[in-house]
Amino acid sequence: MTSFTSSPAATALANLDPGTTGMAYVPPARARALFRKGTVASTAGWSTGFAQANLIAVPSDWAYDVLLFAQRNPRACPVLDVTDAGSPRTELAPGADLRTDLPAYRVWRDGELIDEPTEVRRLWRPDLVAFLIGCSFTFDGALRQVGIPPRHVEEGRNISMYVTNRQCRPAERLKGPLVVTMRPVPSDLVATAVRVTAGMPTLHGAPVHVGDPSGLGIKDLDRPDFGTAVTIRDGEVPVFWACGTTPQAAVMASRPPFALTHAPGHMLVTDVPDAVYRYD
Repeated sequence: MTSFTSSPAATALANLDPGTTGMAYVPPARARALFRKGTVASTAGWSTGFAQANLIAVPSDWAYDVLLFAQRNPRACPVLDVTDAGSPRTELAPGADLRTDLPAYRVWRDGELIDEPTEVRRLWRPDLVAFLIGCSFTFDGALRQVGIPPRHVEEGRNISMYVTNRQCRPAERLKGPLVVTMRPVPSDLVATAVRVTAGMPTLHGAPVHVGDPSGLGIKDLDRPDFGTAVTIRDGEVPVFWACGTTPQAAVMASRPPFALTHAPGHMLVTDVPDAVYRYD
């Protein structure tokens, strides 16, 4: 599978630290305004306390395939909202424009990545149906509160994402492998990480795997398929969660004629408080 870890959008502003630049405290509407004006950065660590969402938009004759794929693979594709055909609006962020308010997008034709622009107004079509899918960036704040600061945020990087050897349950014409994110967790806090994230099923929920990456067919943690590698320290265990980049892997495998997605790690920052998606 093709890797795009060195794309311009994936590497831009890679050294920004939300903890020192204040990005964690930027209100969602302000964050979207910055992205609309051309700021390109991973949204990890932005607007703490508010949900983030992955994006995939497909022609209406593929919308049922995506919806069924999401229903059959809810850990990877928890649907938060589905738009009307042609509409770039979502109830998750009233006033937001899905064509401009993410920091980076991907354009796909016949399963091939052809561009990674910062806005897609010219490419948005009357027949496009957009799906907003829960993102694990949302629970990074909850992990921090229990003593598990996200390493990708600490290091000012995009999160590490890997294509696994697990196949998703296919749906109509859509098929593909599960993609996961990885966060290093101190071994004595793994159970805590599982408990905290299990209470957020619409944000991927509990991990799908803990420990040896070979159990997922991952050969080298230093070479993620998407995003960037992060440091794993002594006494830490790699913990893997289902990832909303999974639909992009399905696009590669299934080759729909056209699709728009977020660039991995570059999400829609919504107006919905993360507490809405917590089940304590």
